[in-house]
Amino acid sequence: MSDTLPPVALTAAAAARICFVCSDEPEGTVLRISVNGGGCSGFSYGYELTTARADDDIVIEKDGATVVVDPISAEYLRGSELDFVDDLMGQAFKMKNPQATATCGCGTSFAM
Repeated sequence: MSDTLPPVALTAAAAARICFVCSDEPEGTVLRISVNGGGCSGFSYGYELTTARADDDIVIEKDGATVVVDPISAEYLRGSELDFVDDLMGQAFKMKNPQATATCGCGTSFAM
C-alpha cells in the first residue's frame, strides 16, 4: 500500500461523531488514535481527545473532523477504516483493520 495514503480512512459516520464529540471541547481538540501493546489479543486501540500534537503526527481530516496518529501506530493501522456504529449493542467506534489476524469480542483488541 502506498505511504502517501493515510493510515486510517474515516467513514462519514465516524467523522460526524468525532465532530460531535469535539464540539464541546476546547478549540483545536482532535481525536488521537494509537495502538498499544496489551489487550486480550495482543494489541489494543487507544482513542483520546487531545489538543497536543507532535511534529511527526500524521493528520487525517474528513468532513471537519481531525484525527492524528503517531508514526509507529500508523504502521499497525495502515489500510484500516474507522467507523462509528449505533445499533442495539450500543454506540462505539469500530476499527476495520485488514492487518489484524484475530480480534477479540470487545472490539478494541487485535492480533497481527
